[in-house]
Amino acid sequence: MSTTTQATPIGGTWRSDRPRMIATIAFVLGLATIAGAWGSQLIGGLVPCELCLEQRLAYYWGLPVLAAVLILWNRLPRTVWYIATGIALLIFVWGFYMAGYHAGVEYGFWPGPTACTGTGVSVSFQDLQNINATRVVPCDAVQFRFLGITLAGYNTLISLAIVLMLGAAIWLRGRRTA
Repeated sequence: MSTTTQATPIGGTWRSDRPRMIATIAFVLGLATIAGAWGSQLIGGLVPCELCLEQRLAYYWGLPVLAAVLILWNRLPRTVWYIATGIALLIFVWGFYMAGYHAGVEYGFWPGPTACTGTGVSVSFQDLQNINATRVVPCDAVQFRFLGITLAGYNTLISLAIVLMLGAAIWLRGRRTA
């Protein structure tokens, strides 16, 4: 006599809790990405440019929203859940845009902002006092490439994956309640 057992989370089956599982994977992927960005800076010695720092904002804003959604998953009213998850999704859409824009600047598809790729209009001697203290990296300079893809290119792909996962979680939860 053989019995088949499946792992089930508290309060349901994996199939019925698939939106939560997908949102959790998106959260873990985002957390690993921002940890990797900080690791490449603190341990790897890579200096982030202005656009790199802008891309991180999506993780700084989106991950806490997504964490709150995951922690309060079964306690949030359905409308609040959709709004909060939608906000997290939109934050990562913005992050996808920023990463794609930066990748395009690095690959030379379009010019970057003059603040980090162009030459300054005026430089004073006061600005040059600590020139050796700070390393400034232009946004169009590639510091690291793996398999022909820059870090901004990888962030574009990761941000897109997070957007798709959050979209799938919203769609699956909506389909389940319909």
